[in-house]
Amino acid sequence: MRETPGFKALTLVKELDAFPKVPESYVEASATGGTVSLIAFTLMAALAFLEFFVYRNTWMRYEYEVDKDFSSKLKINVDITVAMRCQYIGADVLDLAETMVASDGLKYEAVNFELSPQQRLWHMTLQHIQDRLRVEHSLQDVLFKAALKGSPPAQSPSEDSSSSLTACRIHGHLYVNKVAGNFHITVGKSIPHPRGHAHLAALVSHDSYNFSHRIDHLSFGEAIPGIISTLDGTEKISTESNHMFQYFITIVPTKLNTYKVSADTHQYSVTERERVINHAAGSHGVSGIFMKYDISSLMVKVTEQHMPLWQFLVRLCGIIGGIFSTTGMLHGMVGFLVDVVCCRFQIGIYSHPEVRLTGKAGRRVFCVPVCEADVR
Repeated sequence: MRETPGFKALTLVKELDAFPKVPESYVEASATGGTVSLIAFTLMAALAFLEFFVYRNTWMRYEYEVDKDFSSKLKINVDITVAMRCQYIGADVLDLAETMVASDGLKYEAVNFELSPQQRLWHMTLQHIQDRLRVEHSLQDVLFKAALKGSPPAQSPSEDSSSSLTACRIHGHLYVNKVAGNFHITVGKSIPHPRGHAHLAALVSHDSYNFSHRIDHLSFGEAIPGIISTLDGTEKISTESNHMFQYFITIVPTKLNTYKVSADTHQYSVTERERVINHAAGSHGVSGIFMKYDISSLMVKVTEQHMPLWQFLVRLCGIIGGIFSTTGMLHGMVGFLVDVVCCRFQIGIYSHPEVRLTGKAGRRVFCVPVCEADVR
């Protein structure tokens, strides 16, 4: 019978079979093999389940590049409470080019410096989060992905008269040039000056100085959920009237891109310094709160990433194939060792009967010792 080309091709394909089938009559099931298979399947299922959670999880990728945006304005968001009356203090910004920025966007509100129980609880929670962020840096990634958004409890209208409210809440926003500058709160309202600006501090008595303050919020750029600024929740209490608080801030432009938020904002790091002003002791300066900021030339790009499907499938195949092959080899090795121990080292079983294998001419080819159990 003549073979067709299709039949030859099929025969050739069969010869290339890397997975030959063993007839069922040649396969012998055992209790140990079943136990090993059960363990292997359990491990496969457990690791595949854990791998699925890894696939569902995301992580943050950080990249750095030069910030080429130098012409836009920088927004400063402020919410600071100072333990002085509003008519005694003034806040403004003076940048590196000696340009005074108008503080029209800031509002002065007479309040009590002491917090209500609900506000104190919020403030303590915020301080605890800040403490954890300084230790657990990966916690910021969780905040990025969660995009948490919250605001402190609003202050309830006080029944006290405005004359009994001894603190001032300065809140609002300012737009400044993207150059280094100095945002400060000091004694007296600011007035323009040919060489910069000045504060009318001479009209305020030194006995009314008290620059104890609480920073509820200070951020740069657009406020977006998931970012807790470094100085949020900071509270400084001064026991001296002439006291200078300095914050040296380095602003880092940040481009955030997650599955919930996509925005351009800024983060910052800060170094704090404070001292008592005492001219007799050589400690000169001006009492107040000074925030000197500088802008980094590098921009951070934070992107939320997810494991692709093909990588998940490859890892899943590796788990299943690796466990299957490893358990098969271990089962074979353990079975071989058990057979050797049972055959060679059990007392009363080892013996040396000889099995003669002869050829066609009746000659003895070789003689091997076997286990007595095998002879039976």
